[in-house]
Amino acid sequence: MKKQGILNSHISKVLSDLGHTDSIVIADVGLPIPEHVEKIDLALVFGVPSFEDVVKAVFDDMVIEKVVVANELAEQNAPIAQFIRSQCEGIPIHEVSHELFKKLTHDAKVIIRTGEATPYANCILQSGVNFGQ
Repeated sequence: MKKQGILNSHISKVLSDLGHTDSIVIADVGLPIPEHVEKIDLALVFGVPSFEDVVKAVFDDMVIEKVVVANELAEQNAPIAQFIRSQCEGIPIHEVSHELFKKLTHDAKVIIRTGEATPYANCILQSGVNFGQ
């Protein structure tokens, strides 16, 4: 048994298999998921688990070099936008239209679906490289 970190075996394996520039998505309950992209569905009921809980756990386990969000997030969901900014100290945040965001999800290794039921609570995390840091 693992001593710390993500216990979900599917998420743990995905993170272990990521290479430089591979990406994953952490999504709310409403984000469309392309058929060819693996989905890890954590949603239990509306709000559980929250987007914030899942993002915190993944940020603790993953080397992230870039985060992508929809530019609608700042206006439509200020609390999640602020949360993302607070998590991304030193990590660039790129904003794109929600339509482009949905197209970018087609290239993700996996989409982790949370129980979050607030608008635009989605992010794409691009993997960096940990050279013994």
